[in-house]
This record gives sequence, structure tokens and C-alpha cells, in this order.
Amino acid sequence: MASIENSQVSELAKARNAGTNFIVISFVFSIFVNLLMLTGPLFMLQVYDRVLGSGSEETLVALFVLVGFLYGLMAMLEYARGRIVARFGARFQALLDRRIFGATLELSGKRRPSEITGLRDIEAIQSVFSSPVFLALMDMPWSPFFVAAIFIFHPMLGWLAVAGALVLIVLALVNQIMTHKKVARAQGASNGAQAFADQAQIAHEVVQAQGMRGAVTDRWLMQRNEALREKISSNDWTGSFTAVTKSFRLFLQSAMLAVGAYYVLQGEMTAGAMIAGTILLGRALQPIEQSLGQWPMLQRARLAWHALGDLLSEIPQPGRYVNLPEPEASLSTRNLTLIPPGGQLATLKNVTFQVKPGSAIGLIGKSGSGKSTLARAIMGLWKPAAGEVRLGGVELGHYDPDRLGDYIGYLPQQVSLLPGTIAENIARMAVQPDDARVVEAAKKANAHEMIIQLPDGYNTYVDGNDNILSGGQRQRVALARAVFGSPVLLVLDEPNSALDVEGSNALNEAVRQLKEEGKSVIIMTHRPMAISECDELVVMDKGTIVDAGPRDEILRKQLKNADQIKRVIQPVGAVS
Repeated sequence: MASIENSQVSELAKARNAGTNFIVISFVFSIFVNLLMLTGPLFMLQVYDRVLGSGSEETLVALFVLVGFLYGLMAMLEYARGRIVARFGARFQALLDRRIFGATLELSGKRRPSEITGLRDIEAIQSVFSSPVFLALMDMPWSPFFVAAIFIFHPMLGWLAVAGALVLIVLALVNQIMTHKKVARAQGASNGAQAFADQAQIAHEVVQAQGMRGAVTDRWLMQRNEALREKISSNDWTGSFTAVTKSFRLFLQSAMLAVGAYYVLQGEMTAGAMIAGTILLGRALQPIEQSLGQWPMLQRARLAWHALGDLLSEIPQPGRYVNLPEPEASLSTRNLTLIPPGGQLATLKNVTFQVKPGSAIGLIGKSGSGKSTLARAIMGLWKPAAGEVRLGGVELGHYDPDRLGDYIGYLPQQVSLLPGTIAENIARMAVQPDDARVVEAAKKANAHEMIIQLPDGYNTYVDGNDNILSGGQRQRVALARAVFGSPVLLVLDEPNSALDVEGSNALNEAVRQLKEEGKSVIIMTHRPMAISECDELVVMDKGTIVDAGPRDEILRKQLKNADQIKRVIQPVGAVS
């Protein structure tokens, strides 16, 4: 297990190391920036010890011009290294975005949305690189150099600087220990409140219609207030350390000035050295203070790094798949047993059946019998605990998941359309949809006439929660998406749940056409109208197949009103 985690965490390390040249250049710039930080102390030293002593205005002007040039050069280098590390962060995110987005999609079937934070985690890491705190971390190794320079002025000033730096380091460590869990709790509470709000917005119609607005708002406020309490608590602790650090640094600078003044009075150092030592101390402690001030951001990035490591460990990088030819339109399952992700009990047990090219099979059964679970297994969304699913004689696991989606069309029970035009949704969100194939798919699904009646036709913009399309229209667009690209197998889960008679007839006509083309169709349903084009029926109950055979024979065996149902489905083209 450890080796797997290390191999996946190395994905983060590889993305980080891919921008090593950015960090090297920024580090080189940091050398010159920190050397130029000596400009102020050296200028102060020269003014107090030479200019004021000699009274030379020419020397003052020359020094001032030199200082202006050096500070201008430092500004350019500071700006350049800031832009460089920001681009390092952008490169790091760009290298991992596709991988993390794919992992979150795969994990979405196993976790609640609030638990999937991969995209927010990568942004949290990237934001550190574009913030001043990363430059402060790069400057921190130079703090000992500035402290050592103070020893040149006087050993006691150097030891005072060392003592002050040690106190700040101890404060930083205590801050990490005492606020780490508080920051994690605050982040978790905030994610939970946001997830609840997202779900409430998705179910806004139910919330409004059922008079749940007040109760839902109160429950959200409870979670929101808990998140605020946790955040305030963590900020209080972090803020207290920041305040102590800032006050201590200012006190330390005053102490440095006082000790320096004492040794000036003793004749052991000059006034210029006293002022220069104070400035160097402030410069030495500045990165530490700045890092403590941005500690919550650093902790969030640290938690994000470990969370991304866990995510990439749980969802390994997919291996290389052999580019298999388009399969035959046949599907078979053998002794298929499936346990839902995160579950303990099998919801499918020893399921065995076969679909031949040019045929349609109806999987019927009451709610909870395992039909939708079987659909997920056929689509390769859930992996079998035992047994196998084969498409064209090849086990599903041997297909590239993206290519498998080209071979199997899927109409889920809960239709989801993504933000985009109807054409883009039918084309499965292709960046450049093929208009001819989009229209062809819509005609196969008998949705073309319906779509062109819309104000913007195929360019009508839809979203997951809008009301532009009715439930039946959305289902017909989703059916067009399922048949887009001429898949060899079509899996329909309660396909006419939102369709009227016209829509059901259009669906049956689409199924009939697919059968004529030699494709195979699987329909999960409990509605008679949906099985009119089915050649065979498979009856499921409690995750097992209890009966299977020709449609009319199964209807006679399973239903008391089989003759009435046959009269309902016969006019729409069912075989007798």
C-alpha cells in the first residue's frame, strides 16, 4: 500500500519538478534581491559615519544616486521573481488539472460532493505560489546571513538577533501545532455548509413547493454558523500568534537600538553601525513574520497537498489500453455480483444473461430490484465484485473507458444536461461538435422536430437547473446524446419516465430503428409502453434474475393482466 501511495504522490512531485527551472531562476534572482537588501543599511552606515563626519555634499549626492539605482534594480528583480513563481504555480496546476478532474469524476460515484475537494485543493496550492508568502519562504534562508552580518557590528547585537530569531521560530512551531487541527475543522465545516447549499439549490423546486424554505434555511444557517465559529476560532489563534510576533519584532528592534546606543556611548561602535544593525535585524525577521501572517494559507496548501496525494492514490493513473476494434453488438454477463462503492452487501448476485445483435431486452422488476445497479455495471461505472461483463466477447475492463463510451449509449434514469447548447450536449460536449452527426443523432432519437421548434433551435442554451426544457424534452435530448456516434449497444434506464404518448412512440421508433441497424438495446423499466419493442424480458427481484424468456411468455407468467398490457403495447409496433 505504501508503495502505491508513494507512486501516486510522485505525480505531484513530477508536476512540481517540471517547473524546477522556474524555481532556479527565481532563486538566482533572490540572491541578488537579498544582496540588494543591504543597500539601506550600508547607505545609513555611510551617511552617519562618512557624510555627516566629512560634511561632503558631493558624497551624499553620489551615494543617493547609487542607492536610487540599486533600489530600482531591486524592484525589477523583485517583480521578475514574483511573476516567475506565479507562472510556476500556473504550470503546476495546468499539468495536474486534467488528471485531477478525471479523478474527481471517477470518485463522484463513490463519495458525496462535499468530500471531493481535488479541484479546490489544486487551487489552494497554486494560490500559494502567486502570493507574497512563497517569496517570503524563499527569503527565509537568507535570515541567518543578515544575522551574521550583525555580528560584524558587535557580537552582543548578533547574539541578541539570534535569540530573537529563535523565539520567533519557536512561536512558528507552536502556531503550527496548535492551529493545524483547528484550520482543518474549519475547512471541513465550510465544505459541509457549501455542499448543503448546493444540494438545496438543485432541489429548489421541492424546497419551495413543500414549504421547506424556512427549515432548509435554518439548517443551512446552523451549519454555516458552525463553520464561522470554527473559522473564527482558528483565526483567533493564528491572529494571536501574528500579533505577538509583530509586537515582539518591533520590541526586538527597539532593544537592538537600545543595546546599540549603549555600546555607542561606550565607544565600541559607531552610530551608523547602530542604525544599520537595527535595519538588518528587521530584514532578517521579516520573512518569518510574513510567513506567520499567512499561516492559514500555508496550512490550507499543506492539507491540500496531502489530500491530493490521497486522491491520486485512491484513483490510480489509468494504464495504457490496447486500441481494440469496434465490438460486435452483443453483451453478456456471467455470474455478475456487484457491491456498490462504500457498501458492504451485494446488490447484484450471480446475474447471467445475454443480448444478441439486433435485439432488445427488457429488464423489469419493482423499485430496488437492482435494475439501475445492473445498468451501472453494464456501463463499466461500477466494477464487479465477482463475475464479468463482456461487450462483443471482450471484458469491459479491457476497453479504454473513453472509447467504451463511444460503443455504449446510456440514458440514465435521472437526466442531467451540462451547461451548453443542445447541440453541444448531444455531441457529448465536444469542443467542436460535428453538426451533421448531431442532427443525425437527433433524428434517430426523433427529437429533431422538437428541437427546431425551440426559439434558438440547436443553439438553445441549457443548464442543469433551468426550466427551458420540459422533463420529456430533456429526456429526448438525452436520448439523442445516447445514440450520438452510432454506439453498438444502447442502455436505457426508465427511458419514458417523463415522456408523453408521443414521446414514448418516438422512443419505440428509435429502438426499432437501432434493432434494424443490428444494434442491441437494453431497457430497464416497469412501464408497459417501454417494452413494446423488446424481444425478451428478464425479471429481477432483490438483485437476482428470477425469470427470463420471450416477452409475451414472461408477461403471461408474471402478470395477471398480461392480455390488457399486450393490447396497450401492440399498436406501437410490438412483436406478437
